[in-house]
Amino acid sequence: MQTKVLRLNERQKLFFMARRRFIGYGGARGGGKTWSVRMKAMLLASRYAGIKILIVRRSFQELRDNHILPLQMELRDIARWKEQEKRFIFPNGSYIRFGYCSAERDVLQYQGQEFDIIFIDEATQLTEFQFQTFKGCLRGANDFPKRMYLTCNPGGVGHAWVKRLFVDRRYQGDERADDYEFIQAKVMDNPVLMEKDPEYIHMLESLPYELREAWLNGSWDVFAGQYFSEWDRDVHVVAPFEPPAWWRRYVTIDYGLDMLAAYLIAVDEHDMAYVIREVYQGRDLGENARGLIVSEAAQAVLDMVGGDKVTAYLAPPDLWAARQETGRSVADIFAEHGIALTKTSNDRLDGWMAMHERLRVFEDERGLRVAKLRIFPLCANLIRTLPQLRYDDKRVNDVAQEPHELTHAADAIRGFCVYWVRAAHIQEAPARMQWTRDMLEDYRRASPAGKRFLEQRWGPPGR
Repeated sequence: MQTKVLRLNERQKLFFMARRRFIGYGGARGGGKTWSVRMKAMLLASRYAGIKILIVRRSFQELRDNHILPLQMELRDIARWKEQEKRFIFPNGSYIRFGYCSAERDVLQYQGQEFDIIFIDEATQLTEFQFQTFKGCLRGANDFPKRMYLTCNPGGVGHAWVKRLFVDRRYQGDERADDYEFIQAKVMDNPVLMEKDPEYIHMLESLPYELREAWLNGSWDVFAGQYFSEWDRDVHVVAPFEPPAWWRRYVTIDYGLDMLAAYLIAVDEHDMAYVIREVYQGRDLGENARGLIVSEAAQAVLDMVGGDKVTAYLAPPDLWAARQETGRSVADIFAEHGIALTKTSNDRLDGWMAMHERLRVFEDERGLRVAKLRIFPLCANLIRTLPQLRYDDKRVNDVAQEPHELTHAADAIRGFCVYWVRAAHIQEAPARMQWTRDMLEDYRRASPAGKRFLEQRWGPPGR
Protein backbone atom coordinates (compact mmCIF):
# COMPACT_ATOMS: atom_id res chain seq x y z
CA MET A 1 0.00 0.00 0.00
CA GLN A 2 1.65 3.21 -1.12
CA THR A 3 1.56 6.40 0.91
CA LYS A 4 0.40 8.46 -2.04
CA VAL A 5 -2.91 6.65 -1.91
CA LEU A 6 -3.64 8.41 1.39
CA ARG A 7 -4.01 11.87 -0.04
CA LEU A 8 -6.84 12.95 2.23
CA ASN A 9 -8.88 16.11 2.12
CA GLU A 10 -9.92 17.76 5.37
CA ARG A 11 -13.31 16.03 5.57
CA GLN A 12 -11.79 12.64 4.86
CA LYS A 13 -9.32 13.23 7.69
CA LEU A 14 -12.24 13.81 10.07
CA PHE A 15 -13.87 10.62 8.81
CA PHE A 16 -10.70 8.57 9.36
CA MET A 17 -10.21 10.01 12.87
CA ALA A 18 -13.87 9.71 14.03
CA ARG A 19 -14.34 7.61 17.17
CA ARG A 20 -18.09 7.64 17.86
CA ARG A 21 -20.09 4.42 17.60
CA PHE A 22 -22.10 5.68 14.60
CA ILE A 23 -20.41 8.04 12.12
CA GLY A 24 -22.35 9.61 9.26
CA TYR A 25 -20.33 11.01 6.37
CA GLY A 26 -21.64 12.94 3.39
CA GLY A 27 -24.43 15.31 2.55
CA ALA A 28 -23.74 15.89 -1.17
CA ARG A 29 -22.43 14.16 -4.28
CA GLY A 30 -18.73 13.95 -5.04
CA GLY A 31 -17.32 14.22 -1.53
CA GLY A 32 -15.01 11.20 -1.89
CA LYS A 33 -17.11 8.99 0.38
CA THR A 34 -16.90 5.65 -1.44
CA TRP A 35 -13.10 5.80 -1.75
CA SER A 36 -12.89 6.64 1.96
CA VAL A 37 -14.97 3.58 2.89
CA ARG A 38 -12.81 1.30 0.78
CA MET A 39 -9.54 2.68 2.08
CA LYS A 40 -10.54 2.75 5.75
CA ALA A 41 -11.79 -0.85 5.59
CA MET A 42 -8.52 -1.94 3.99
CA LEU A 43 -6.39 -0.15 6.59
CA LEU A 44 -8.38 -1.49 9.55
CA ALA A 45 -8.25 -5.08 8.31
CA SER A 46 -4.50 -4.81 7.67
CA ARG A 47 -3.67 -3.30 11.05
CA TYR A 48 -5.91 -5.22 13.48
CA ALA A 49 -5.76 -9.00 13.61
CA GLY A 50 -8.93 -11.08 13.56
CA ILE A 51 -11.50 -8.31 13.08
CA LYS A 52 -14.67 -8.80 11.05
CA ILE A 53 -15.69 -6.03 8.64
CA LEU A 54 -18.89 -5.83 6.59
CA ILE A 55 -19.46 -3.41 3.69
CA VAL A 56 -23.11 -3.01 2.65
CA ARG A 57 -24.79 -1.41 -0.36
CA ARG A 58 -28.26 -1.75 -1.85
CA SER A 59 -27.27 -4.01 -4.76
CA PHE A 60 -24.49 -6.45 -5.45
CA GLN A 61 -23.70 -4.74 -8.75
CA GLU A 62 -22.98 -1.52 -6.86
CA LEU A 63 -20.75 -3.43 -4.47
CA ARG A 64 -18.85 -5.04 -7.31
CA ASP A 65 -18.33 -1.82 -9.28
CA ASN A 66 -17.50 0.48 -6.36
CA HIS A 67 -15.68 -1.80 -3.92
CA ILE A 68 -14.90 -5.37 -4.94
CA LEU A 69 -13.24 -4.71 -8.31
CA PRO A 70 -11.10 -1.76 -7.05
CA LEU A 71 -10.09 -3.76 -3.96
CA GLN A 72 -9.09 -6.76 -6.07
CA MET A 73 -6.51 -4.47 -7.65
CA GLU A 74 -5.45 -2.73 -4.44
CA LEU A 75 -5.26 -5.94 -2.37
CA ARG A 76 -3.83 -8.32 -4.99
CA ASP A 77 -0.59 -8.80 -3.00
CA ILE A 78 -2.16 -8.36 0.43
CA ALA A 79 -5.36 -10.41 0.83
CA ARG A 80 -7.08 -13.41 -0.82
CA TRP A 81 -10.42 -12.97 -2.53
CA LYS A 82 -12.97 -15.76 -1.87
CA GLU A 83 -15.62 -15.48 -4.56
CA GLN A 84 -18.11 -17.88 -3.03
CA GLU A 85 -17.95 -16.21 0.38
CA LYS A 86 -17.77 -12.68 -1.07
CA ARG A 87 -14.91 -11.66 1.21
CA PHE A 88 -11.23 -10.71 1.31
CA ILE A 89 -9.23 -12.69 3.87
CA PHE A 90 -6.07 -11.12 5.32
CA PRO A 91 -2.99 -12.97 6.58
CA ASN A 92 -3.69 -11.77 10.15
CA GLY A 93 -7.12 -13.45 10.19
CA SER A 94 -9.17 -10.31 9.53
CA TYR A 95 -11.64 -10.18 6.68
CA ILE A 96 -13.78 -7.75 4.68
CA ARG A 97 -17.13 -9.22 3.70
CA PHE A 98 -19.70 -7.71 1.31
CA GLY A 99 -23.47 -7.72 1.63
CA TYR A 100 -26.43 -6.19 -0.18
CA CYS A 101 -30.08 -5.43 0.65
CA SER A 102 -32.01 -4.81 -2.53
CA ALA A 103 -35.25 -5.89 -0.81
CA GLU A 104 -36.45 -5.14 2.71
CA ARG A 105 -36.19 -8.75 3.89
CA ASP A 106 -32.66 -9.29 2.52
CA VAL A 107 -31.30 -7.90 5.77
CA LEU A 108 -32.75 -10.81 7.74
CA GLN A 109 -29.96 -13.10 6.54
CA TYR A 110 -27.58 -11.15 8.80
CA GLN A 111 -29.58 -11.62 12.01
CA GLY A 112 -27.47 -13.32 14.65
CA GLN A 113 -24.18 -12.56 12.90
CA GLU A 114 -21.42 -10.48 14.49
CA PHE A 115 -19.17 -7.78 13.05
CA ASP A 116 -16.65 -5.39 14.60
CA ILE A 117 -17.01 -2.76 11.87
CA ILE A 118 -19.96 -2.20 9.51
CA PHE A 119 -19.84 0.24 6.60
CA ILE A 120 -23.20 1.15 5.04
CA ASP A 121 -22.38 2.89 1.79
CA GLU A 122 -25.23 5.14 0.56
CA ALA A 123 -27.22 4.59 3.74
CA THR A 124 -30.23 6.59 2.53
CA GLN A 125 -30.92 3.77 0.07
CA LEU A 126 -31.75 1.46 2.99
CA THR A 127 -34.77 1.55 5.30
CA GLU A 128 -34.65 2.20 9.02
CA PHE A 129 -35.66 -1.41 9.65
CA GLN A 130 -32.57 -2.56 7.74
CA PHE A 131 -30.36 -0.12 9.67
CA GLN A 132 -31.74 -1.30 13.01
CA THR A 133 -31.14 -4.91 12.02
CA PHE A 134 -27.51 -4.17 11.18
CA LYS A 135 -27.13 -2.36 14.51
CA GLY A 136 -27.93 -5.66 16.19
CA CYS A 137 -24.98 -7.25 14.35
CA LEU A 138 -22.49 -4.73 15.75
CA ARG A 139 -21.12 -6.91 18.55
CA GLY A 140 -18.47 -9.46 19.43
CA ALA A 141 -16.42 -10.99 22.23
CA ASN A 142 -13.15 -9.20 21.46
CA ASP A 143 -12.12 -5.80 22.84
CA PHE A 144 -12.05 -4.04 19.48
CA PRO A 145 -14.37 -0.98 19.62
CA LYS A 146 -17.52 -1.61 17.61
CA ARG A 147 -18.35 1.07 15.05
CA MET A 148 -20.65 1.69 12.13
CA TYR A 149 -19.76 4.11 9.34
CA LEU A 150 -22.55 5.40 7.10
CA THR A 151 -22.08 7.43 3.92
CA CYS A 152 -25.16 9.28 2.80
CA ASN A 153 -26.69 11.81 0.43
CA PRO A 154 -30.09 13.47 0.87
CA GLY A 155 -32.98 11.62 -0.73
CA GLY A 156 -33.84 7.96 -1.01
CA VAL A 157 -36.01 5.71 1.07
CA GLY A 158 -33.84 6.22 4.17
CA HIS A 159 -33.74 10.02 4.03
CA ALA A 160 -35.99 10.49 7.07
CA TRP A 161 -34.16 8.28 9.57
CA VAL A 162 -30.68 9.40 8.48
CA LYS A 163 -31.72 13.04 8.77
CA ARG A 164 -33.27 12.44 12.18
CA LEU A 165 -30.19 10.76 13.66
CA PHE A 166 -27.30 12.63 12.05
CA VAL A 167 -28.60 16.03 10.94
CA ASP A 168 -31.50 16.93 13.24
CA ARG A 169 -30.02 14.88 16.12
CA ARG A 170 -33.43 13.83 17.42
CA TYR A 171 -33.15 10.61 19.40
CA GLN A 172 -35.70 8.12 20.62
CA GLY A 173 -35.82 5.32 23.17
CA ASP A 174 -32.33 4.15 24.12
CA GLU A 175 -30.56 6.19 21.39
CA ARG A 176 -27.81 8.40 22.86
CA ALA A 177 -26.58 11.64 21.32
CA ASP A 178 -22.98 10.84 22.32
CA ASP A 179 -23.02 7.79 20.04
CA TYR A 180 -23.62 9.78 16.85
CA GLU A 181 -21.40 12.07 14.76
CA PHE A 182 -22.00 13.63 11.35
CA ILE A 183 -19.29 14.89 8.98
CA GLN A 184 -20.67 17.10 6.24
CA ALA A 185 -18.88 16.75 2.89
CA LYS A 186 -19.54 18.48 -0.43
CA VAL A 187 -17.97 18.32 -3.86
CA MET A 188 -15.92 21.45 -3.07
CA ASP A 189 -14.26 19.47 -0.28
CA ASN A 190 -12.82 17.02 -2.82
CA PRO A 191 -9.91 18.71 -4.65
CA VAL A 192 -8.99 15.47 -6.46
CA LEU A 193 -12.37 15.35 -8.18
CA MET A 194 -12.30 19.08 -8.88
CA GLU A 195 -8.93 18.65 -10.61
CA LYS A 196 -9.88 15.54 -12.60
CA ASP A 197 -13.41 16.59 -13.58
CA PRO A 198 -13.88 20.39 -13.30
CA GLU A 199 -17.13 20.15 -15.30
CA TYR A 200 -18.78 17.99 -12.66
CA ILE A 201 -19.77 20.95 -10.51
CA HIS A 202 -21.28 22.69 -13.53
CA MET A 203 -23.38 19.60 -14.18
CA LEU A 204 -24.65 19.71 -10.59
CA GLU A 205 -25.43 23.42 -10.91
CA SER A 206 -27.62 22.73 -13.96
CA LEU A 207 -29.89 20.24 -12.15
CA PRO A 208 -33.50 21.01 -11.16
CA TYR A 209 -33.84 22.88 -7.89
CA GLU A 210 -34.53 19.93 -5.56
CA LEU A 211 -31.70 17.80 -6.93
CA ARG A 212 -29.29 20.76 -7.02
CA GLU A 213 -29.98 21.63 -3.40
CA ALA A 214 -29.51 18.01 -2.33
CA TRP A 215 -26.60 16.90 -4.51
CA LEU A 216 -24.60 20.13 -4.72
CA ASN A 217 -25.40 21.96 -1.50
CA GLY A 218 -26.16 18.94 0.65
CA SER A 219 -29.55 20.25 1.81
CA TRP A 220 -31.47 17.75 3.94
CA ASP A 221 -34.56 19.93 3.99
CA VAL A 222 -35.29 19.17 0.33
CA PHE A 223 -36.01 15.52 -0.40
CA ALA A 224 -36.18 14.78 -4.11
CA GLY A 225 -38.62 11.94 -4.55
CA GLN A 226 -40.35 12.14 -1.15
CA TYR A 227 -44.03 11.52 -1.80
CA PHE A 228 -45.49 13.42 1.15
CA SER A 229 -43.28 16.48 1.06
CA GLU A 230 -45.85 18.16 3.34
CA TRP A 231 -44.68 16.00 6.25
CA ASP A 232 -43.56 17.98 9.26
CA ARG A 233 -43.29 15.97 12.45
CA ASP A 234 -43.66 19.08 14.60
CA VAL A 235 -47.06 19.74 13.00
CA HIS A 236 -48.41 16.29 12.25
CA VAL A 237 -47.50 14.54 15.51
CA VAL A 238 -49.39 15.94 18.50
CA ALA A 239 -49.52 15.18 22.19
CA PRO A 240 -52.30 12.67 22.95
CA PHE A 241 -55.53 13.69 24.65
CA GLU A 242 -58.92 12.12 25.23
CA PRO A 243 -61.20 13.09 22.31
CA PRO A 244 -64.73 14.04 23.45
CA ALA A 245 -67.25 11.22 23.25
CA TRP A 246 -69.36 13.13 20.73
CA TRP A 247 -66.61 13.32 18.07
CA ARG A 248 -67.19 10.89 15.22
CA ARG A 249 -64.86 7.91 15.20
CA TYR A 250 -63.82 5.89 12.18
CA VAL A 251 -61.71 2.78 11.75
CA THR A 252 -59.82 2.48 8.47
CA ILE A 253 -58.27 -0.84 7.48
CA ASP A 254 -55.69 -2.20 5.06
CA TYR A 255 -55.61 -5.98 5.33
CA GLY A 256 -54.00 -8.95 3.64
CA LEU A 257 -52.59 -12.21 4.91
CA ASP A 258 -49.15 -10.53 4.97
CA MET A 259 -50.12 -7.45 7.01
CA LEU A 260 -52.88 -5.74 8.97
CA ALA A 261 -52.75 -1.95 9.33
CA ALA A 262 -55.78 -0.44 11.08
CA TYR A 263 -56.32 3.00 12.62
CA LEU A 264 -58.90 4.61 14.87
CA ILE A 265 -59.53 8.20 13.77
CA ALA A 266 -61.52 10.84 15.68
CA VAL A 267 -62.95 13.81 13.75
CA ASP A 268 -63.93 17.05 15.49
CA GLU A 269 -66.57 19.64 14.56
CA HIS A 270 -64.03 21.57 12.46
CA ASP A 271 -63.23 18.59 10.22
CA MET A 272 -59.86 18.02 11.95
CA ALA A 273 -58.96 14.34 12.02
CA TYR A 274 -56.82 12.77 14.76
CA VAL A 275 -55.30 9.31 14.29
CA ILE A 276 -55.37 8.06 17.87
CA ARG A 277 -54.72 4.28 17.86
CA GLU A 278 -52.96 1.74 15.67
CA VAL A 279 -52.82 -1.97 14.92
CA TYR A 280 -49.82 -2.96 12.78
CA GLN A 281 -49.05 -6.68 12.55
CA GLY A 282 -47.81 -9.09 9.91
CA ARG A 283 -45.05 -10.95 8.11
CA ASP A 284 -43.46 -7.82 6.67
CA LEU A 285 -42.18 -6.87 10.13
CA GLY A 286 -39.50 -9.53 10.21
CA GLU A 287 -38.51 -13.14 10.04
CA ASN A 288 -40.32 -14.17 13.22
CA ALA A 289 -43.48 -12.16 12.54
CA ARG A 290 -46.57 -13.80 11.05
CA GLY A 291 -49.67 -12.63 9.27
CA LEU A 292 -53.11 -12.74 10.90
CA ILE A 293 -55.92 -14.93 9.63
CA VAL A 294 -59.18 -13.05 9.08
CA SER A 295 -60.75 -13.89 12.44
CA GLU A 296 -57.57 -12.79 14.24
CA ALA A 297 -57.49 -9.56 12.27
CA ALA A 298 -61.10 -8.80 13.18
CA GLN A 299 -60.38 -9.42 16.85
CA ALA A 300 -57.28 -7.21 16.72
CA VAL A 301 -59.41 -4.38 15.34
CA LEU A 302 -62.03 -4.85 18.08
CA ASP A 303 -59.30 -4.84 20.74
CA MET A 304 -57.95 -1.56 19.34
CA VAL A 305 -61.40 0.08 19.36
CA GLY A 306 -62.17 -0.94 22.92
CA GLY A 307 -65.35 0.70 24.15
CA ASP A 308 -65.39 3.55 21.61
CA LYS A 309 -68.50 3.97 19.44
CA VAL A 310 -67.44 3.74 15.78
CA THR A 311 -69.40 5.51 13.05
CA ALA A 312 -67.99 3.40 10.20
CA TYR A 313 -65.37 0.72 9.58
CA LEU A 314 -63.72 1.57 6.25
CA ALA A 315 -62.05 -0.99 3.98
CA PRO A 316 -60.98 -1.31 0.31
CA PRO A 317 -63.22 -3.13 -2.23
CA ASP A 318 -61.00 -6.22 -2.49
CA LEU A 319 -62.16 -7.35 0.97
CA TRP A 320 -65.57 -8.13 -0.54
CA ALA A 321 -64.14 -10.67 -3.02
CA ALA A 322 -65.38 -14.17 -2.21
CA ARG A 323 -62.68 -16.77 -1.66
CA GLN A 324 -62.82 -19.72 -4.01
CA GLU A 325 -62.30 -22.34 -1.31
CA THR A 326 -64.98 -21.03 1.09
CA GLY A 327 -67.27 -18.79 -0.96
CA ARG A 328 -66.98 -16.18 1.80
CA SER A 329 -65.21 -12.83 1.74
CA VAL A 330 -63.12 -11.06 4.34
CA ALA A 331 -66.06 -8.67 4.77
CA ASP A 332 -68.33 -11.64 5.55
CA ILE A 333 -66.01 -12.94 8.26
CA PHE A 334 -65.57 -9.47 9.78
CA ALA A 335 -69.38 -9.17 9.89
CA GLU A 336 -69.56 -12.46 11.81
CA HIS A 337 -67.33 -10.82 14.42
CA GLY A 338 -69.61 -7.80 14.72
CA ILE A 339 -67.76 -5.48 12.30
CA ALA A 340 -69.85 -4.25 9.37
CA LEU A 341 -67.35 -2.92 6.85
CA THR A 342 -68.05 0.11 4.66
CA LYS A 343 -66.54 0.01 1.18
CA THR A 344 -64.22 2.88 0.22
CA SER A 345 -62.86 3.83 -3.17
CA ASN A 346 -59.76 2.05 -4.41
CA ASP A 347 -58.81 4.90 -6.73
CA ARG A 348 -55.18 5.34 -5.70
CA LEU A 349 -54.57 8.75 -7.23
CA ASP A 350 -57.78 10.26 -5.87
CA GLY A 351 -56.91 8.82 -2.49
CA TRP A 352 -53.39 10.20 -2.53
CA MET A 353 -54.68 13.63 -3.58
CA ALA A 354 -57.11 13.60 -0.67
CA MET A 355 -54.31 12.58 1.67
CA HIS A 356 -52.02 15.34 0.38
CA GLU A 357 -54.79 17.81 1.17
CA ARG A 358 -55.21 16.43 4.67
CA LEU A 359 -51.47 16.68 5.34
CA ARG A 360 -51.13 20.20 3.90
CA VAL A 361 -49.79 22.58 6.55
CA PHE A 362 -51.55 25.94 6.97
CA GLU A 363 -52.01 28.67 9.56
CA ASP A 364 -55.19 28.69 11.60
CA GLU A 365 -57.02 31.77 12.91
CA ARG A 366 -54.54 31.93 15.80
CA GLY A 367 -51.52 31.94 13.48
CA LEU A 368 -50.53 28.40 14.47
CA ARG A 369 -49.24 25.90 11.88
CA VAL A 370 -51.72 23.03 11.70
CA ALA A 371 -52.94 20.29 9.36
CA LYS A 372 -56.25 18.47 8.97
CA LEU A 373 -54.64 15.14 9.77
CA ARG A 374 -52.71 14.82 12.99
CA ILE A 375 -51.32 11.73 14.65
CA PHE A 376 -50.86 10.56 18.22
CA PRO A 377 -47.35 9.24 19.09
CA LEU A 378 -48.72 5.74 19.81
CA CYS A 379 -49.24 5.31 16.05
CA ALA A 380 -45.51 4.73 15.69
CA ASN A 381 -45.58 2.80 12.41
CA LEU A 382 -47.66 5.42 10.63
CA ILE A 383 -45.25 8.13 11.83
CA ARG A 384 -42.28 6.00 10.78
CA THR A 385 -43.43 5.05 7.30
CA LEU A 386 -45.21 8.15 5.95
CA PRO A 387 -42.08 10.32 5.49
CA GLN A 388 -40.22 7.41 3.85
CA LEU A 389 -42.64 6.93 0.96
CA ARG A 390 -41.32 7.85 -2.50
CA TYR A 391 -42.77 8.48 -5.93
CA ASP A 392 -43.08 5.45 -8.19
CA ASP A 393 -40.52 5.65 -11.00
CA LYS A 394 -42.97 4.15 -13.50
CA ARG A 395 -46.36 5.55 -12.43
CA VAL A 396 -46.36 9.33 -12.18
CA ASN A 397 -48.14 10.62 -9.07
CA ASP A 398 -48.35 7.17 -7.43
CA VAL A 399 -46.49 5.82 -4.39
CA ALA A 400 -43.65 3.37 -4.95
CA GLN A 401 -44.69 -0.14 -3.87
CA GLU A 402 -41.22 -1.12 -2.66
CA PRO A 403 -40.23 -1.53 0.09
CA HIS A 404 -43.72 -2.97 0.50
CA GLU A 405 -43.67 -2.78 4.29
CA LEU A 406 -43.75 1.01 4.09
CA THR A 407 -47.05 1.16 2.18
CA HIS A 408 -49.56 -0.52 4.53
CA ALA A 409 -50.17 2.34 6.96
CA ALA A 410 -50.51 4.91 4.18
CA ASP A 411 -52.94 2.66 2.27
CA ALA A 412 -55.17 2.48 5.34
CA ILE A 413 -55.15 6.26 5.87
CA ARG A 414 -55.74 6.79 2.14
CA GLY A 415 -59.02 4.88 2.48
CA PHE A 416 -60.25 7.27 5.15
CA CYS A 417 -59.17 10.39 3.25
CA VAL A 418 -60.87 9.44 -0.04
CA TYR A 419 -64.01 8.41 1.84
CA TRP A 420 -64.20 11.76 3.54
CA VAL A 421 -63.40 13.96 0.56
CA ARG A 422 -66.10 12.25 -1.48
CA ALA A 423 -68.54 13.29 1.23
CA ALA A 424 -69.67 9.74 1.82
CA HIS A 425 -69.96 10.59 5.51
CA ILE A 426 -72.67 13.12 4.77
CA GLN A 427 -74.94 10.24 3.78
CA GLU A 428 -74.70 8.74 7.24
CA ALA A 429 -78.13 8.89 8.77
CA PRO A 430 -78.30 11.00 11.95
CA ALA A 431 -78.73 8.68 14.86
CA ARG A 432 -81.30 9.59 17.49
CA MET A 433 -80.23 8.81 20.96
CA GLN A 434 -81.15 9.45 24.54
CA TRP A 435 -78.85 12.16 25.72
CA THR A 436 -77.10 11.41 28.97
CA ARG A 437 -76.30 13.96 31.64
CA ASP A 438 -72.65 13.95 30.57
CA MET A 439 -73.63 14.50 26.94
CA LEU A 440 -75.84 17.41 27.89
CA GLU A 441 -73.01 18.92 29.92
CA ASP A 442 -70.63 18.57 26.94
CA TYR A 443 -73.27 20.25 24.76
CA ARG A 444 -73.63 23.22 27.13
CA ARG A 445 -69.85 23.69 27.21
CA ALA A 446 -69.38 23.31 23.44
CA SER A 447 -68.72 26.20 21.11
CA PRO A 448 -71.53 27.25 18.72
CA ALA A 449 -69.84 25.21 15.99
CA GLY A 450 -69.59 22.28 18.38
CA LYS A 451 -73.29 22.52 19.24
CA ARG A 452 -74.26 22.56 15.55
CA PHE A 453 -72.09 19.49 14.99
CA LEU A 454 -73.74 17.62 17.88
CA GLU A 455 -77.22 18.49 16.68
CA GLN A 456 -76.38 17.38 13.15
CA ARG A 457 -74.96 14.11 14.38
CA TRP A 458 -77.45 13.16 17.10
CA GLY A 459 -80.44 15.41 16.68
CA PRO A 460 -81.64 18.06 19.19
CA PRO A 461 -80.66 17.26 22.77
CA GLY A 462 -83.32 15.73 24.93
CA ARG A 463 -84.68 17.59 27.87
